[in-house]
Amino acid sequence: MIQPADVHELVSHWWFAYDNAIYDEWADMFTDDVHFTCRTDTGKTNYEEFVNADVHGKAAVLAWQTEHRKGSPHPLRHGGENVHISANRSDDADFRSYIRVSQIISGSPSDLSTALVTGTVRLDGGKLRFSALHTVLDTEESGVIGERKVF
Repeated sequence: MIQPADVHELVSHWWFAYDNAIYDEWADMFTDDVHFTCRTDTGKTNYEEFVNADVHGKAAVLAWQTEHRKGSPHPLRHGGENVHISANRSDDADFRSYIRVSQIISGSPSDLSTALVTGTVRLDGGKLRFSALHTVLDTEESGVIGERKVF
């Protein structure tokens, strides 16, 4: 069984390497058949084209991630929160987490976004790697949960 600490380590490693554009570490974190998606929860922002992705395969995912990162601010920080396993099988596991994304504006930290991140990790060649990674950026105005559809 895949251990929660190992999933947390992979998720943390990914966000650190992504934020700091450590491109040479990225490929080793994905399976060859990885599926990556990214979108907003409303689909109604003026930056939809920049964040929307639905790509399959390591080469395509790395290409999209590289172009997206090159078009993003630096410093940029994705803080992975509440990483946990939602389903655990013998050689793969599903996980869920949040991210809080910040950047620096006028010398001070500023929240850029929050998001729900889900995915699947798989033991591949003796190493834990992402086989699926899905990010849904929060853009909908918060409201009373009992008065809205959630998920």
